[in-house]
Amino acid sequence: MIEITFYGGAGEIGGNMILVHDGDSKIMLDFGMSLGERGRFFSEPFLSPRNESGLISLGIIPDVAGLYKGEEEVPADAVFLSHAHIDHSMSISLLNRQIPVYCGETTKMILEALSTARPGGFENDLDGIQFKTFRTGDRVKMGGIEVEPVHVDHSMPGSYGFIVHTSIGTLAYSGDFRAHGPRSDMTQDFAEKAEQSNPELFLCEGTNLVRGDLQSEAEVVDKVDHVVRKTNGLVLANFSTADVDRLRTFYETAKKNNRVLAVSLRQAHLLQALLKDKHLTIPDISRDPNIVIYQRTKKTYYNWEKEVMKNSTVKTSKDVKESQGKFILAASSYDMNEVLDIKPDAGGAFINSSSEPFNEEMEIDHERFINWLNHFSIQNNHISTNSSSKTLPKCTSQSRGPHGQWNRRLPILSLKIF
Repeated sequence: MIEITFYGGAGEIGGNMILVHDGDSKIMLDFGMSLGERGRFFSEPFLSPRNESGLISLGIIPDVAGLYKGEEEVPADAVFLSHAHIDHSMSISLLNRQIPVYCGETTKMILEALSTARPGGFENDLDGIQFKTFRTGDRVKMGGIEVEPVHVDHSMPGSYGFIVHTSIGTLAYSGDFRAHGPRSDMTQDFAEKAEQSNPELFLCEGTNLVRGDLQSEAEVVDKVDHVVRKTNGLVLANFSTADVDRLRTFYETAKKNNRVLAVSLRQAHLLQALLKDKHLTIPDISRDPNIVIYQRTKKTYYNWEKEVMKNSTVKTSKDVKESQGKFILAASSYDMNEVLDIKPDAGGAFINSSSEPFNEEMEIDHERFINWLNHFSIQNNHISTNSSSKTLPKCTSQSRGPHGQWNRRLPILSLKIF
């Protein structure tokens, strides 16, 4: 018999934290945080948690003896991270340092780079974590459990699914994936591996399943190019900091239309770190004239920001204001004060290439952002890809249902398979 306990990720968006228990062996699949639950009680930068005890008492993270820093008892042999998105990895800063964290090489780079670029505090402290990296083709044995990581395509580079070999057969865990991106072949690799393993159970996240036609990244490129070509003024673009595929889309579009892509210091910092990954194709921001750093207006800069600016071309609001038709500026709702300084000419365009709002708080933020765009007479365009039930790996039809039953232990969900 094996037991699977969902400490997070079941019936909610994010917070994936799944314990697989087989005999004397225990592993955790992902170590995220429920952003919905966290958002009910905290709102940065005005109200932040002080320590993990507060997060536990509010039910934001599970109360499991030995799971967190400073405790001696260890309830898991290892944590396996599928990728670096915060809903799958945010809680590792809280992890008992005796528990090793297995992840892809790219995931380790991203987590360390973003930790440096975030404010200090217990939620961003990775000191002492035992990172151990893997690649597709590796097998990691933890007692009676063997984990086989297989790459998948996703908006976060370095993403993996897992084939988990146990005493009763295999489990397949997809992590996050897409089948319409530029490396859909990697998702197909995972689907085939999972199907071949004839899994007893397939664990798959279904946060944003929709029906209908999908857009490939090539179609996104065409639509972004169409908007940029017909826009004479400033183009603002919103996309995830770590989505290097979408960054390449805007970078190539900027080059094609005689513009330069201006990115934030945080994104530039991450790009510099990812240059070490020989498997990624990204522009070198310290050498490439088609991508520059946008320097936000503030009185002081962190040391990491100074280091990033030292070796790259830096542009300010004054530079962008004077040559609005020469830039694609990566910007989100948090950058609107900068746009006040730029004073965009009428007829500019905004391209939102990130997730659409899926809760009330995001809807309010989105409405506020639309007010800014309307004030500046900037056209709003949403161009992105969607996930679909059509993209589910075919192994879902092959996996057998559990020979046990669901046991509801709020807020924890437990499943036993015999």
